[in-house]
Amino acid sequence: MSRLRSRADTRSGTRVRTRTRARTRPPLALALPALLAVAFLLLPLVGILVRTQWGELGDHLTSPGVVEALKLSLLVSLWALALSLLLGVPLAWLLARVEFKGKALVRSLVLLPMVLPPTVGGVALLLGFGRRGLLGPWLEGTFGITLPFHTSGAVVAATFVAMPFLVISLEGALGGLRQSYEETAASLGASPVRVFFTVTLPMVAPGLVAGAALTWARALGEFGATITFAGNLPGTTQTLPLQVYLLLQDKPEAATSVSLLLLAIAMGVLIALRGRWTGTPVAREAAPAPVPEEPPTEGARTSGSARTTNGVDGVAPPHGSGRWPLHATVTGFNELTLDAEPGTTIAVVGENGAGKTTLLRALLGLTPRAHAQLRLGDTDVTALPPHERQVAWVPQDGALFPHLTAVANTAYGLRARGVPRAQARREALAWLDRLGVLHLAGRRPAQLSGGQAQRVALARALAARPRLLLLDEPLAALDQTTRAHVRHTLRTHLAGFGGVCLIVTHDPVEAVSLADRVLVLADGRALQDAPPTEVTRHPRSPWVARMLGRNAWPGTASADGLTLAAGGRLVVAETLPEGAQALAIIAPEAVSVHTDRPGGSPRNVWPGTVREITAVGSRLRVLVSSDTAPDLVAEITPDAAAELGLVDGAAVWTSVKATEVALVRL
Repeated sequence: MSRLRSRADTRSGTRVRTRTRARTRPPLALALPALLAVAFLLLPLVGILVRTQWGELGDHLTSPGVVEALKLSLLVSLWALALSLLLGVPLAWLLARVEFKGKALVRSLVLLPMVLPPTVGGVALLLGFGRRGLLGPWLEGTFGITLPFHTSGAVVAATFVAMPFLVISLEGALGGLRQSYEETAASLGASPVRVFFTVTLPMVAPGLVAGAALTWARALGEFGATITFAGNLPGTTQTLPLQVYLLLQDKPEAATSVSLLLLAIAMGVLIALRGRWTGTPVAREAAPAPVPEEPPTEGARTSGSARTTNGVDGVAPPHGSGRWPLHATVTGFNELTLDAEPGTTIAVVGENGAGKTTLLRALLGLTPRAHAQLRLGDTDVTALPPHERQVAWVPQDGALFPHLTAVANTAYGLRARGVPRAQARREALAWLDRLGVLHLAGRRPAQLSGGQAQRVALARALAARPRLLLLDEPLAALDQTTRAHVRHTLRTHLAGFGGVCLIVTHDPVEAVSLADRVLVLADGRALQDAPPTEVTRHPRSPWVARMLGRNAWPGTASADGLTLAAGGRLVVAETLPEGAQALAIIAPEAVSVHTDRPGGSPRNVWPGTVREITAVGSRLRVLVSSDTAPDLVAEITPDAAAELGLVDGAAVWTSVKATEVALVRL
């Protein structure tokens, strides 16, 4: 059996490889020009290799003039790299992160030295920084600095032509970095500068290294702008490319040898980068497989008690010594007022575009779409930047910093608030212990399962000592088993939280089981704000009713019932003032399904067609569409469905008793 399976796998793999080759085989009309292009680029390089006098290569490269030029080139290129990093990194961040007028012009200025002829660049530098240039006389008169015909001039020329490579590479890397990482770091109390150096730069390090390498290589090979602006003085501005130019006139064999050295350096840089200069992610070695979600063991359980385990040293992390009621008035896209006592958990629900995430971002101070007048306890934090509000945010994906371990992630907010490193680590370990993931403290996010990562993200938010906790669909990416376990953990630890927690969710189970109140949003407005039981019994939104598994038909009250907005009439037992807007709520289990028109007491009877049958636990949900009424969902047993012979497309009758219809006045 093993041999058969091996052969089958081999044949399967062969077929996959064959299909891949067939898919990527280029047409001849494109392959030939491409090969000619490769030959066109390769032939000059081959010419250098063929014409190099290999026996005299050592003598050529160790001659005094070449050695002096090489030392000067290294000095100039390294200074150019340092200057490019100092100026180019902030410029790349500005282009990637800030919208401002004239941004396209600034980006064009960055790219200009790459397309400008080098000698024209040198002339431009002379007219800008030369003795008769715009800035040159002031530099010479004030600081005694003369750039032309000086080594500093060669540095300026190399920086001018090389810095664009750094800016472009780093801007591409920054553009591919999700801002949720930086926003989460700010919500944990990190200042913008701290976020930049502890989160942004480490995460775009490959792009930064690639840009720096290209910048250095380009500065090392700079010729035209240098000779035009800084001149060609041995030991002062005569770099290695200029030495090649001189040798080519008197000693072409030596010029070829030095050219080979520069070629080798350039190719070495490009091969080492392996395509990273484009700013696109490069495939790395696969990270260790994520640990499967597992129930807490006796050694790492969510007990909440103080224990001495794995360096926790008996520290039981308090939720905080204060109590912080919430008062917020939100304007803009969202128009609502929120008041909540300490310890309150509010589930925020609504259909897509209702303004749920906008509400959270307004409370964080991260969006111009809405503005929140926010008071936490006795402190008005409206005018404070995000990192000073003490409002912690857990986005849907958790946004764990991939370059930090679980314990370093958890301690991040504490360190940002000035807690000493040892104490921050102890508290972080205690929080991880409390949420049952202490045994994963040394692992990075790529090594965690979805449920484990969510618990680490929650531990990180709680450890930051927030006064307001915002969770944006924290369980959406988890499977049902893991979701139930994390939901239980979350409910346990929110019980002792001294502030207010807002949870955005589309899951009715989460809304009912985690929240003390349910806030229903529609078009940025609060449609309903009530306890879960009230929202479950009397939902004021068709979307919420459907989310809870109920039929919801809006309409206008009339003398004998409800005139439905989608067409048709509904007979109801209770009455409302004529003309009142209302929502009719019909539980799926209150809908009867028949093969023939029913007789007897039902007042609401419609013919229809079965459109879909889905299993929900041990029962079936049947979607019936009708020309005389809105779509209706009925819930029946599998035995009843078999007895009725229900299949997609079957003609049926549905009925609802007037007493089974609940009206919610809108």
